[in-house]
Amino acid sequence: MNATQHDQQLLHILHSMKNAHLQAGPASAALRRDRLLRSIALIRDNHAVIANAISADFGHRSAYQTMAADLVTTINMLQHSADNLESWMAAESADVPVAGMQAWIVPQPLGVVGIISPWNFPINLAFGPLAGVFAAGNTAMLKPSELTPKTSELLAELVARYFDPQELTVVLGDADVGQAFSRLPFDHLVFTGSTNVGKHVMRAAAENLVPVTLELGGKSPVVVDVDADPALAAARTLTIKTFNAGQICISPDYLLLPEDAEDAFVTAARSFMQQAFPTVQSNPDYTAIISDRHYQRLINLLEDAQNKGARIISLAPEGEPAFDADSRKIAPHLILAVTEEMAVMQEEIFGPLLPVKTWSTSVAEAIDYINAHPRPLAAYYFGNDAQRQQQMAQRTTSGALVINDVMTHASLDSLPFGGVGPSGTGAYHGIHGFRRFSHAKPVVVQDEAGTTNLRLRAPYQDKMALLTSLLDQQQ
Repeated sequence: MNATQHDQQLLHILHSMKNAHLQAGPASAALRRDRLLRSIALIRDNHAVIANAISADFGHRSAYQTMAADLVTTINMLQHSADNLESWMAAESADVPVAGMQAWIVPQPLGVVGIISPWNFPINLAFGPLAGVFAAGNTAMLKPSELTPKTSELLAELVARYFDPQELTVVLGDADVGQAFSRLPFDHLVFTGSTNVGKHVMRAAAENLVPVTLELGGKSPVVVDVDADPALAAARTLTIKTFNAGQICISPDYLLLPEDAEDAFVTAARSFMQQAFPTVQSNPDYTAIISDRHYQRLINLLEDAQNKGARIISLAPEGEPAFDADSRKIAPHLILAVTEEMAVMQEEIFGPLLPVKTWSTSVAEAIDYINAHPRPLAAYYFGNDAQRQQQMAQRTTSGALVINDVMTHASLDSLPFGGVGPSGTGAYHGIHGFRRFSHAKPVVVQDEAGTTNLRLRAPYQDKMALLTSLLDQQQ
């Protein structure tokens, strides 16, 4: 099927869904809750087969990591929306200039929302946005990743079982289908993926003036200050760097720490691995890299850094290889003495490699380094001094800042999740997702006297004196 055929087929589906949305009228709270609860049932009823499909797509994916990040967390997001629907849907009264006039703000569904979800968390990043999309009264078209074909095919099968195609439909296909999908005149488009692909998606959406939510990534830094415990920083950083083998948009991408703390951090990193992953290659808790191409990309990053003078420290258990092409498992690696010309410092890593860059005088060096680079999706700071914590918060710009931990913010439905600049635009989760996928529609009822309307009615001669006196008072 060529590009034109893809466009026509998808456009037919979208037009049918838009017409159904208009004919049905605004979705009631009961219908919105039902859609959210059916989403929960889809995940809960089929959790074992979903986990097996994801693991098969990865080559091996930790069952615990799938349950924690893709299943339970997603169910919690959907349930949070179901529990708070009525309060979110309530109209908000607005101040008016004269007695008798009325004004309020009504959250109105946008219509049909397109969702392009990635491979690294194929359930969470499909149904996570749907928690806001359904809560806001919309319907949706979902394009899951072709890099997890078994999961995507299962998702299409399950969605057809639990939803009418006018409520939620799944579109399968390769990158060409994804490009056609991004060209559709949705009422909103959500894309989660790389910054480079995000540029193409935003460009395609602009042709139809489709508003977008882009959840991208970038290089999320970890700053370790002089008063921080290197062992604590190492354990909490590597906990997330090894989760899903670092294949997370908000995974720590590089570390900034004082020169004299480097040895202590390396020692603590080795200790963490001995406790958490006494084996890697045969360990069911350790996840493989998604594909041969991504595996080779990470190996190339290691070789490029080594060839340009970096000191590579494999954290593989003694007696095990640092990486294995057959299993596609790569043990965590620390990359010391990094320089800017190394590819590992220029692109998002998305794997279990952690460059370590040192600073010598003050944490301001680390802050200046962060500010000299594109704004990240998240930043992490380890240190206990309240003034320097505030300095980090005020002087750096990132999608989120977490102090003395890593990635915690993503599990809090009370917080917006999103990037800034190159790391994304727009945010969702909880009420922030409801608002993102709603139109805040002002409604005004003029009073019988029509006082504010009369102020604008000609002739103006008798009204000039009042306006002139008001302007004079403001000088």
